Amino acid sequence: MSDTPQDGSGAAALDASPFREKIEAGRFVMSVEVDPPHGIKPQKALEGARLLRDAGIDAINVGDSPTAKVRMSPLAMSVLLKQELGVDIVMHYTTRDRNALAIHSDMIGAHALGIRSILCLRGDPPSLGGYTDIVGVWDVSAVGLIRFLKLANDGVDFAEKSIAGKADFFIGASANLNADPMETEIRLMRRKVEAGCHFFVTQNVFDPKVLERFLEKTAKFKRPIMIGVLPLHNSRHAEFLHTEVPGMNLPDDVRERMRRAGDVNGPKEGQAMARDLLALVKERAAGAYLVPSFGRYDIVAELVAEVR
Repeated sequence: MSDTPQDGSGAAALDASPFREKIEAGRFVMSVEVDPPHGIKPQKALEGARLLRDAGIDAINVGDSPTAKVRMSPLAMSVLLKQELGVDIVMHYTTRDRNALAIHSDMIGAHALGIRSILCLRGDPPSLGGYTDIVGVWDVSAVGLIRFLKLANDGVDFAEKSIAGKADFFIGASANLNADPMETEIRLMRRKVEAGCHFFVTQNVFDPKVLERFLEKTAKFKRPIMIGVLPLHNSRHAEFLHTEVPGMNLPDDVRERMRRAGDVNGPKEGQAMARDLLALVKERAAGAYLVPSFGRYDIVAELVAEVR
């Protein structure tokens, strides 16, 4: 005989999200991105996530083929992490690769598997990942995906047909605090709020002045905002992010600090700058979203443990 309660309380406990509860209670939260593997072996990602869990992270962000470099399905990786480690998940999901039918299937499947926190993204073009003969789908925009999840929470699909119950998605949206002009990004954020998003996760920031200005302009939305913090690895890493990655902007003084640090001291210098930013983020924002560089989960775990 099964030990699982027949009243549904076991499923409710499985689907409970301390991450969501903390955000809604106004407590500072920290999440870390763990990208699925390119190949069939997820052990390294699982080991990194275990280190982060033990350091005190509130949730693991699972990337969806970031920078358009193909990786394991974010849903598969999310379920593995949830089953193996019992961690809270924020699953990234891009509309780049799916039409509306595929999105419906994936989201309903994710909900059934207990993956409820979804970060709605447009996704980088395939050409960024080197796939010049592949085209993006983009049948639905990121705002459209937010609307879809809001409809699911209301009990219907994108065609307003019943889904036999109301979903319970915690809907995340992206924001680029480095955008120039900022007014365009603010208008897009407003559309995401009106579509039904519950919280924001930003691009990585390296300039405290940019962070302060962004938070001042977005306070009117009254949505929790998690700020992206990425520990730099070395000068080459800093220059690559500044010149090649959309939405990234590294100030001259940050890049100069990394040049002076050199390859040997680069990771420690990057960690020190991330530590300073985290102190400001904890004071001003709802949470921090940390992105490890080159799989250095140990550096991020140290930062998490220090804040905890």
